[in-house]
Amino acid sequence: MRYIIMCGGKYAMFDNPKQLTEVDGEPLVARTIRLLRECGVEDISISSDNPVFEQFGVPVLKHDNGYSVRGYNDFDGYWCDAFYPTDEPACYIFGDVLFSPAAIRTIVKYKTDGIMLFGSKKPFAPEYPKPWIEPFAFKVQDQKRLRWAVKEVKRLDSIGAFRRKPIAWELWSVIQGTNPNKKNKRYVAINDYTCDIDYPEDVEGITK
Repeated sequence: MRYIIMCGGKYAMFDNPKQLTEVDGEPLVARTIRLLRECGVEDISISSDNPVFEQFGVPVLKHDNGYSVRGYNDFDGYWCDAFYPTDEPACYIFGDVLFSPAAIRTIVKYKTDGIMLFGSKKPFAPEYPKPWIEPFAFKVQDQKRLRWAVKEVKRLDSIGAFRRKPIAWELWSVIQGTNPNKKNKRYVAINDYTCDIDYPEDVEGITK
């Protein structure tokens, strides 16, 4: 299975791509690559149209992603366009997540015949720095269903079916065939300090 670290999109709150945010002097994307390799994963790629990611020693899959974020639920494009198109099984790792070694091990070891989401879930671990749940990765064997779900998210959005602009949780509910306005809780829980970096200040005090 190919592991693709998603590093597309633009975020107005960050001067540089936020996947390059450093924790303990190490960019998030470099940390994820290191942890994957420590788990024996060799087939690692980065999905991005930004040449800055060519410095990390893995193939960069050129992928035009027009997703651009100005603030919460204020963005252009579709988040779900971030999935690099391939017919091969792939694990899509979010590039702006600070992963623990245990979280990466959980993702790598998990086996699925379809699609599985990994994310935080209540009750949170004491070291988890946020008050809400976050998604971290999708592991995909059934690429046909993923592509169908991406198109369905866009169709539902075009008819006003979502209460907000759709992101990972809406996509997961569509994949699962449940209410698109409720976060489907049937996913693999990762309950430690692993978290998504939304704003530059999120990394303050996090040294893992």
